[in-house]
Amino acid sequence: MAAMGPLERAMPPLDADERACLESWLDFYRCTLAQKCDGLKEDQLREASVAPSPITLLGLVQHMAEVERNWFRRVLAQEAAPPIFSPDADPEATDGGFDLAEGAAYDKALPIWQAEMDRARKNCAAHALEDTSPFLGGQVTLRWIYTHMIAEYARHCGHADLIRERIDGRTGV
Repeated sequence: MAAMGPLERAMPPLDADERACLESWLDFYRCTLAQKCDGLKEDQLREASVAPSPITLLGLVQHMAEVERNWFRRVLAQEAAPPIFSPDADPEATDGGFDLAEGAAYDKALPIWQAEMDRARKNCAAHALEDTSPFLGGQVTLRWIYTHMIAEYARHCGHADLIRERIDGRTGV
């Protein structure tokens, strides 16, 4: 998913090497989240799932931009990258972005998320799957980060599917 233009989600290859498989599944879920947001108006993207949960599609996009930044910039590349949507938040926190600031908007969050994905791809291209980075007093491999990110996106795409179904009945994408 090089850009968020037409949202054509590619099926991950069935016979690829490990790296291509991991990258393809991550892009598959990135595109899935974008598809869940596609065609909705701003107020729909800000609509919470169901009480008491405050999760919104816009909040999920912001959160995933924060998660991309955390794993692929702070952890993998060891960059000092501050939080995006909550500047006063703890930079070590990985659960940011869910809360919507008064001026939060999808047309602002989307290019930020895209930029984080682009940066993630560049950072990953500079590392082998076995390369490690310091994390929680130990070492984490790029392979582990990819696997974690696929799980993170898959979980949140499930949330997005339920939110979207509640908004307009659309399911499946």
